[in-house]
Amino acid sequence: MTIAHTVHDLRTRVMQWKRDGLRVGMVPTMGALHDGHLSLVRAARAACDRVVVSIFVNPTQFDDASDLAAYPRTVEADAALLRTAGVDVLYAPDAAQMYPPGFATTISVRGVSEGLCGGARPGHFDGVATVVCKLLMQALADRAFFGEKDFQQVHVVRRMVTDLNLPVEIVTCPTRREEDGLAMSSRNRRLSPDARTRARALPQVLAHCAERIAAGHDVADALRQAHAALLSAGFASVDYLELRDARDLAPMTQTPTTPARLLAAAWLDSVRLIDGVDVAADIQETV
Repeated sequence: MTIAHTVHDLRTRVMQWKRDGLRVGMVPTMGALHDGHLSLVRAARAACDRVVVSIFVNPTQFDDASDLAAYPRTVEADAALLRTAGVDVLYAPDAAQMYPPGFATTISVRGVSEGLCGGARPGHFDGVATVVCKLLMQALADRAFFGEKDFQQVHVVRRMVTDLNLPVEIVTCPTRREEDGLAMSSRNRRLSPDARTRARALPQVLAHCAERIAAGHDVADALRQAHAALLSAGFASVDYLELRDARDLAPMTQTPTTPARLLAAAWLDSVRLIDGVDVAADIQETV
């Protein structure tokens, strides 16, 4: 594995691969890697000839300076994991490389970015869309791999790629979970031992709520009870807990007859955790 810190160094390597007719897969990350990230690397390795993983803690997608400062940074340990995983290039630019003096462009994706994390974190998805577009074009990626835990983010990235005709395929991979069901996240390491124990309530509450909705219970009532259950489990607050159409993120208020996703973001121990589960209701086929 080689490490590139500049667009020039990355492009030099990737363009040689392209001349050799090789397909390039990319896994954009903010570091503090765990097996969820490595599952994306494994998927990229299986589908592509060469794999680039980026590590860049993107300041423009944080709406809270203290959250940006507290985000874990473990580049040396991350590099060791990526070498073992068979990554070809680790791309680790600094902020000056990504946002040089005079940088004045922002990509804003309407529709799927509204509400949910977009409502709770104003400007967040503008930062995501802008940095992901830059990373994909810097790496000249043929395929890019994202985890479905960040469900709204995947929709934003797909919409951006479609609207801007970017020549890259977005591949979504299943959420990886700890043994107790908590979705793997770099933020989990910021939880105290007590909060980490309480955090397992998030996937449990979501699973129970999804089962009730799929069984035909009133959606609003099921969501209210799930919200109360999270607070009873020790979560300080809930940014959102909503049922959305899995295809376009439209809000759903009735028992779903099309693919649906239950999505939540909640605060525990000053850490914001997000998760989502499918709602397995009867799906009506369209002829």
